[in-house]
Amino acid sequence: MREFSKPKVVVSKCIEFSACRYNGDKLTDQTVHNLKPFVEFIPVCPEVEIGLGTPREVIRLVADGEQDLLVQPKTGKDLTNVMEEFAENFLADLKDVDGFILKNRSPSCGITDVKVYSGLEKSPTVRTGSGAFTSKIFEYYPKTTIEDEGRLKNFKIREHYLTKLFTTTDFKKVKSTLKLNHLNDFHKRNKYLFMAYNQKRLKLLGQILSNKEKRPIEETFSLYEEELFQLFSRIPRYTSNINVCQRIFGYFSPHLSTKEKEYFLETLEKYREKKLPISSVVSILKAWAYRFENDFMLEQTFFEPYPEQLVEISDSGKGRNYS
Repeated sequence: MREFSKPKVVVSKCIEFSACRYNGDKLTDQTVHNLKPFVEFIPVCPEVEIGLGTPREVIRLVADGEQDLLVQPKTGKDLTNVMEEFAENFLADLKDVDGFILKNRSPSCGITDVKVYSGLEKSPTVRTGSGAFTSKIFEYYPKTTIEDEGRLKNFKIREHYLTKLFTTTDFKKVKSTLKLNHLNDFHKRNKYLFMAYNQKRLKLLGQILSNKEKRPIEETFSLYEEELFQLFSRIPRYTSNINVCQRIFGYFSPHLSTKEKEYFLETLEKYREKKLPISSVVSILKAWAYRFENDFMLEQTFFEPYPEQLVEISDSGKGRNYS
C-alpha cells in the first residue's frame, strides 16, 4: 500500500464543519467526510469572516458592466470591496495549499455556476460566473486543484480531482528537494498514470526531464510542474485507460494461461462497453504484479493514484460513465 503525503485543502466551512450557511444549516457531504483522515482541511466561511451573521440576509452577485458586485439586496450593502480585501489577505497568508473544495452556487464560493443578476431584487439572471471569494482564488492559485461539492458527487469528476490532488501534492514534496534523481523516480512511478491522461504530455515531461539543454535544476522543475498541471487539465478518456491496460497486460501475457487471458480481455471489453469501472480491470493487473513480483509495476501509481479507502463508486447519477 502506498504512503501518501497529506494535502492541505481549503474547504467551505459550511460543508461538514460548521452550521454557518445563510440559513444556519451545516451540510453533510460524503466526499469531505471521507477525506478527513487523509487531508489537512482549512475550513473558511468568507461571508462570516466579513461580518455577516448566521443566519443572515441573502447576498447576490449583480452585474455592473463587466464587473460583478457582491450586494445584500435587503440592506442595500455593497460588500464587494470588503470581500475582496478579506480574500486577498486570507489567500496571501496561506503558507501552502494543495486544493480547494467549495460550496457550489454560492455568491462567495461558487466556482462557475453562480447566478449574476441584472439588479438587486426580482431581476433576471444575465450570466453565471465565479463567486467573489473564488475569483480571487483563481488569481492567486491559477493552476490549483479546485472543485465544488456538487460536482464531486459525480464519480468521474471525483476520481479526477483526487488523482490530481494527491499526485500534485506528491510532486510538491519532490520539488522541495530540488534533486533530479527524486524527480526521475517520481516520473518513473507515474509513467502509466500519465500515459492514461495524455501520451503526448508524458513524452514532453520525459523530454524536460532529460534536460538536453542543460538548464538549471530550478528551471527544469518549473517546466516540469507547468507541463504536469497541463496534463491534469482534463479527465482522461476511457480509450486511454484501455490502451494503458493493454500495455500492462502485454508484460504479463507470456506467463498467463489461455483462460486467464480470456478472462482479462472479457473484463476489458465490459469496461469498453461501460458495464464495469476501470477498477475491475486494474485489480486483475495488480494481482498479477504481486503474483509475478514485478517491482516496477507494483510501484506504478496507476494502480493506486489516491488512498484506496477513498474509492467509492457512488454517483449523483448525472452523466455517469465509468472511467
